[in-house]
Amino acid sequence: MTNKARERANRLNAAKTIIRRAGSVALDYFGRYDTLDVQAKRTAQDLFSEADTHVERLIRTAIAEQFPCDGLVGEEYGRHEGSSTWQWVIDPIDGTSCFLYGLPTWCVVIALIEDGVPVLGLTYDACRDHLYWAALGEGAWRNDTPIRVHPRAVIADGLTAIGGSNAVYSAQLGGIIERLLAAGGSYMRNGSTALTLAHVAAGHYVGYFQPLLNSWDCVAGLLLVSEAGGVTNDFVAETGLYGRGDVFACAPQISQIMEKIVGRTAQA
Repeated sequence: MTNKARERANRLNAAKTIIRRAGSVALDYFGRYDTLDVQAKRTAQDLFSEADTHVERLIRTAIAEQFPCDGLVGEEYGRHEGSSTWQWVIDPIDGTSCFLYGLPTWCVVIALIEDGVPVLGLTYDACRDHLYWAALGEGAWRNDTPIRVHPRAVIADGLTAIGGSNAVYSAQLGGIIERLLAAGGSYMRNGSTALTLAHVAAGHYVGYFQPLLNSWDCVAGLLLVSEAGGVTNDFVAETGLYGRGDVFACAPQISQIMEKIVGRTAQA
């Protein structure tokens, strides 16, 4: 094993422990979601609470203690530039609105970038104790079981997830949903990009698209889908870690029709 491979393996093992600990803390907050102090960011739909900030601090502290030279970027506390070639990307609770309304479609997310390339992606569904994780070139997993995108389902007999927010023109999303329905598809949304991408990787959805997302929402999940045999766009290459861009992921057999429906070109 090379030094780089050993360093990556060490970070994967640490990330699995950290994300489960963070998920346990988040789950405790979720058990009393209706008592939390909730605040809005840019809009009334863009919410956060003490759970988000506490969980991100926990993750950042644990990473900094074990890998003090690594960089960090997270939804709640922004970026910290490191001196190593590694950078962690954190979303303490993806699907915060669902979390704050008592819906179990939220998760904790950690990704790792090495020299500008996503190499680890972890999404922890604490409500079900499902840890979805992927390592570049090593496949995708749910706990200890390998996962794959759906091998046969097509638009007309599968479930396709489409996400949106008030940052996206309603006409754009309306057109996408109209084209999806015209193709015989079914439109789904669970409120968490990271969890939706994990479900694409596991074959539950055949595809997913959402415009204008941040890196912490999607980098881990896109690696999951890619390592599970799916087709995705390269968010980091297109947008970088600090911009907002589209997220496209699907089983390979529907990639061409998905590209037409959402109006973009995907990259394998």
